[in-house]
Amino acid sequence: MADTERGDADRQGLSYYPWWLDDLADDATLEGGAMNGTAQGAEAVRAIVVKARELYEFQDFSFTGDFGDNGFLEIYESSVQGEPVKVVVTVTRNAEGQAQSLAVLHRPRSSLLLFSRLMHERFAGTPLAEHFLSDES
Repeated sequence: MADTERGDADRQGLSYYPWWLDDLADDATLEGGAMNGTAQGAEAVRAIVVKARELYEFQDFSFTGDFGDNGFLEIYESSVQGEPVKVVVTVTRNAEGQAQSLAVLHRPRSSLLLFSRLMHERFAGTPLAEHFLSDES
């Protein structure tokens, strides 16, 4: 990537890579307002997070860091298909320091619903699609 492209990516927050994505507990869980139920297992959590990150047009972080004894927090603004979205991600670590439990809040509701439908499209034909709204939902 050229320096000018890297600068643009850094300014847009797209170069940020969450440490926890490569340090998920085998039995990690992910839940959120845009989801039906809870995704379980490192493979499922990683797949969902990777696809979700592809939908963000940028990420403007206002905070990333530890909170409490076992927590990590990300707060950022973005847009999905031009619609503004604010996101809060909480990560709880297990005793080994691995990401054990993730919770993601998207707002406003209209952006949350758009995000969920787009995620359903991305996972169409796979078991992970059931975690998101379809156009028929």
